[in-house]
Amino acid sequence: MVLRADGAKTIVELHGDWTVETVGRMDATLRDVEESVAPGDIVIDLSDLGLIDTAGAYIIGRVTRRCSEPDGDFHFIGEHPTARRLIEEVRARTTICPAEDEAGYGFGPALARIGAGIEAVLREALDTFAFLGKTIMTGFRTLANPQRLRLTPTIWAMEEVGVNAMPIIAVLSFFIGAVVAYMGANLLQTLGFSVFTVELVGIAVLREFGVLITAIMLAGRSDSAFTAQIGSMKMQQEIDAMRVLGLDPFEALVLPRVIACVLMAPLLTFGAMIAGIFGGMIVAWSAQDISPTLFIARFHQELPWDHFLVGMSKAPVFGLVVAIIGCRQGMMVSGDVESLGRRVTASVVQSIFAVIVLEAMFAMMYLELGI
Repeated sequence: MVLRADGAKTIVELHGDWTVETVGRMDATLRDVEESVAPGDIVIDLSDLGLIDTAGAYIIGRVTRRCSEPDGDFHFIGEHPTARRLIEEVRARTTICPAEDEAGYGFGPALARIGAGIEAVLREALDTFAFLGKTIMTGFRTLANPQRLRLTPTIWAMEEVGVNAMPIIAVLSFFIGAVVAYMGANLLQTLGFSVFTVELVGIAVLREFGVLITAIMLAGRSDSAFTAQIGSMKMQQEIDAMRVLGLDPFEALVLPRVIACVLMAPLLTFGAMIAGIFGGMIVAWSAQDISPTLFIARFHQELPWDHFLVGMSKAPVFGLVVAIIGCRQGMMVSGDVESLGRRVTASVVQSIFAVIVLEAMFAMMYLELGI
């Protein structure tokens, strides 16, 4: 490339090939011309131009884009079979975005970041509800035509979500019940009410801890697996291939996992309750000399079924929320591994957050209902 002056005009003589492999070394010079010469005084000589591709067309056309007539004839001299047409085409399809303002410091920028965060949270919640609505409509469509239900993937997901998760959930619930019993032992012994440890363990495990531990373990274990499985299929374009074949990804991938979580969450919760009560009973026996016979008799005598039903009523809701969030994040994965990692992390964090919020809402609702 050669620059020469012709009166008030600056002529940019182009030599050789201007392709993606060669334009890098000319970019800085063209930027200097663009900044130092009036846009109407730039003339591009195409006489000795060789090959050109879209990268070369972009940086050549960039020097005249500030002019009111960037593709005017007065900007070009010499002949080339494709250069002018390609330059005009690239410019027409290029959007020039202004540089983003750097985030400053102080009260105003802090409020702007808070507002952007709140907007992102609301948008994420809205998109999640939209995904839930689409899943529900798919479920109704499957109910109207039951042979569309993918039974084999549903059974596989039930085994993965329920049977394989039961040991770890039972162990965690056992220790949670033991911890609650130890807390009761330390507190109630000082007051002479050691026997009330039975009620403490029963209410805590049946109403709150059993279903909460189950939901958190589903979020950490099954939810991340859903996101990784669907996300890897999205990365390898398997979901696009399913659509080309006329298969609905919601029927094939999302609905079986949602059904599995909704059905298996109550069973896992029941197992967690049994394990938690057993852990509390062992601690009460060893630390407070409350025999298993007395523990079970007082448990049946003093605790109504309401506590059990309250805990079990939360399980399908938590299972639905966990499955919806995990499947949606998997469907949002783009074509790189970094996106997959971000979506798996977001899936677990959002699921645990949603479970805690729903737990608080259930607690307030049952408090108002007197249950």
